[in-house]
Amino acid sequence: MSSEAEAKANNKRLLIKLAVVAVVMFGFGYAMVPFYQKICEVNGINNLLNPDAPARNTQVDKSRTVTIEFDANTFNMPWTFQASQRSVAVHPGELAQIKYLVKNTSDHAITGQAVPSYGPRLASQYFKKLECFCFAKQTLAAGETKEMPVVFVIDQDLPKEVNTITLSYTFFEVAGTAPVNRTQTSKPGA
Repeated sequence: MSSEAEAKANNKRLLIKLAVVAVVMFGFGYAMVPFYQKICEVNGINNLLNPDAPARNTQVDKSRTVTIEFDANTFNMPWTFQASQRSVAVHPGELAQIKYLVKNTSDHAITGQAVPSYGPRLASQYFKKLECFCFAKQTLAAGETKEMPVVFVIDQDLPKEVNTITLSYTFFEVAGTAPVNRTQTSKPGA
């Protein structure tokens, strides 16, 4: 048998083996759905495959309520900045959202960044932000108003004696973002 004929025979056998492996893998993947459903049913977690089942957070501590107070400040910036609510009551483990409103009252664009602080200080380790405008620089055009959400959860391990947390943001202007004076022009060689 010539080496070319032998190579063709080997290629044909390899193709058949690969086709069988592909069919077996497809069959295994197809069989996994009812197998997974049975495992969930036996373990009492059958609702994982039911998209109509309402999602519920089993980590919410409904036995206690924590009041979250919101404070907003600016440092040497022509912005108005305030929370849409002064406070909100939440259960530890419960997902909550608050919105802050900021407006650039100047006649030019300004970039700022907010820095959060907490009272009492130990609350910072139990205040988990999932979405926050403080993670990025915020640029507002002249006269622009922006609504900025903060999505958070209070960790269930918050000490029982802490019933009130104050979340305070202070906006600072980011260095190097001052408006460019377009009336000045540089001349070559100057």
